[in-house]
Formats: sequence, C-alpha cells, structure tokens
Amino acid sequence: MFGTDKHKKVDIGQFGGKTTIIAQDAEFKGDFRFTGALQVDGRVIGNVHADQGLVRISEHGCIEGVIRAPSVLINGQVTGDVHASEHLELDAKARISGDLHYRFMEMVMGAQISGNLHYMDAELPAQVALPVDTDLVSEE
Repeated sequence: MFGTDKHKKVDIGQFGGKTTIIAQDAEFKGDFRFTGALQVDGRVIGNVHADQGLVRISEHGCIEGVIRAPSVLINGQVTGDVHASEHLELDAKARISGDLHYRFMEMVMGAQISGNLHYMDAELPAQVALPVDTDLVSEE
C-alpha cells in the first residue's frame, strides 16, 4: 500500500556486466541495438534501440537519431524522437529537438523540449498506419 511504488525507476547499476559506455571524447556513427544499459558521455550519430534496458545520456552526451528503449534518462542533448515505453526522465540540462513518446515522464526545471509530447496509454492498442492503395482511388 503506502511506500510501495509499482513504477520503480531503473538505475544503470541494475545492468552490471551489460553496460556499454560511450566515453566523453568518443564518437559512434551507425545504428546501435542492445539489451542492458547504454551510458552516453560522448556522441552517437545514429538510431539507438534497446529491446530491454536503459539509455542514459549525461550532460556531456549527445545523440543524433531516434531513441527507442523502455527507460530513457536524458541530461544532455538529443536531436531526434525519443520513444520510452516505460519511463522517461529529463534532467535540468536536457535539450531535446524532437517528439517525446512516453508512458511515465519526469521533468526537472531547466529541461528544454522543442517538439511534441505524446502520451502512450498502456490500455489503448497501438495505432498502425496502413498504406493507401492507389488502385482503389478513382480519378474523376
């Protein structure tokens, strides 16, 4: 009842042995897919996708691309959309240019977003965009 939080924060320490670190002076180009935790202190140019785990961007970190992960903690710069299926946390030095898709979000005073917020309700089914069949469209 009281004191129990069913939405516990994920910490990078929970992924001992499965943590990848992009160092402050390092730059990674290309798409990055993983399970576990990713700590970005440097720069990533490409999309980041975690099936399970956490993406954490420090105040010196930068990602240019789409981020998809259950938990995302941002205190650096992101240029691209962020999809956090569970928890999204924006710290004071977070600078995001892109849309945020989240289920639960925390935002500290000072964080800046240039984009739209999209709440993902677990109760509602995901919307799927279907292609338009051009053969069915009549020209008059």
